Amino acid sequence: MFTEYIDFSQPTFYYILAHIFFNPLFWNTVARAEYRSHILTKLAGGNAYYGCYALAVTIFSIGITRDALYALALGNQPTFAPLETPLVQGIAVVLYAVGATLVLTSMYALGVTGTYLGDYFGILMDARVTGFPFNVCENPMYVGSTLNFLATALWHASPAGLLLTLIVYVVYLVALEFEGPFTTMIYAKKNEKKE
Repeated sequence: MFTEYIDFSQPTFYYILAHIFFNPLFWNTVARAEYRSHILTKLAGGNAYYGCYALAVTIFSIGITRDALYALALGNQPTFAPLETPLVQGIAVVLYAVGATLVLTSMYALGVTGTYLGDYFGILMDARVTGFPFNVCENPMYVGSTLNFLATALWHASPAGLLLTLIVYVVYLVALEFEGPFTTMIYAKKNEKKE
C-alpha cells in the first residue's frame, strides 16, 4: 500500500536523496578542511575572502541543483488526492513564503561570509546576530529550507515529497550537531585571544 503513493523505482527519487545527504556533508567537510589547513584560502592566492566566495558559489550552485532535482523527482511521483485541494495549496504558499522569508532574511543579516561558513576561514562576525530572523528561531536557514521542501511537497500533493522533507529535516538536525559545537569552538578561541 505504501508503494502506491511513493514510487521507489524512480531513479530521480534516489538522485535527490543522494543530493540531500551530499550537500551538508560536502560543505561541512570542505569547511573543516579549510579551518584546519586553509586549503581554499591557499587556492585563492592567500585571500580568505576569495576562498569563502568560491565556497559560497559552490554551495549555492549545489543547492540550486538539489532544488531542481527535487522538483524533477516530485514530478515523477504519484500524487495523493486528499492533498490536491485549494486549502492544501494555500497552506503550501504560506509555508513557502515563511520559509523563503527565513532564508533570505538570515542571508541578509549574516552577509555572504556569515552565510557561507566564513568563520571557518577566520572571517568572524563581531557579535552574534540576534535580530530577525534569529530572534524567531535559532537556525532560520535550515528551518526555512525545510519549510520550502514541505511547501513544495504539499503543492505537488506528493507523499514522496513529504518523506523527502522528513529526511531533509533529519539530515539538517545531524548537520547542526556537527556545525553548532564547531562554530562555538571557533568563537570561543576568538574570545580567548581577546583576553
